[in-house]
Amino acid sequence: MQIKITGKELKVTDAINEYVERKMERIEKYFENAEADVVIRVEKSRQIAEIKVSANGEMFRAVTEDRDLYASIDKDIDILEGQIRKSKTKKERMLKDSTLKVLEVAEPVKEVTDEILKIEYYEIKPMSPEDAKLKLQEKPTQMFLAFVNVETGKVNVIHKLKDGKNFGLIEPEA
Repeated sequence: MQIKITGKELKVTDAINEYVERKMERIEKYFENAEADVVIRVEKSRQIAEIKVSANGEMFRAVTEDRDLYASIDKDIDILEGQIRKSKTKKERMLKDSTLKVLEVAEPVKEVTDEILKIEYYEIKPMSPEDAKLKLQEKPTQMFLAFVNVETGKVNVIHKLKDGKNFGLIEPEA
């Protein structure tokens, strides 16, 4: 693992350098080839450590502050290790799910039938399109309403448009 340590407002001593390298071994075990950028800085009485690890096209980042620089580095390592484990678990789960999908597809496909599976009956009442619109607005889960138009005597359907505010009216031609 390539590690670049930068100090801002703080000199990177050999002790800090060795400590960071020793702690980064916990991250190194997850990747064959990775790069790490470690930035340590002091703001007032706080010691801030920021660690970025990039490997396999992924970026992991942790920033913590503490009164002790070594404690801040330890917290960063814990955070990074958690992020990496979570990412690896997610990838493994996705791979497992995709192999299950392949197995499901490999099974013989059942014959598809296009049958009417559900029939609902309801009463069609004579009303004006405006009354039908008001009736449809009263029922937020209902998407359409069939009714007999009192003006024409024909069956019409009023439906909600995708915008959720406007309505469409379907009338027969003849």
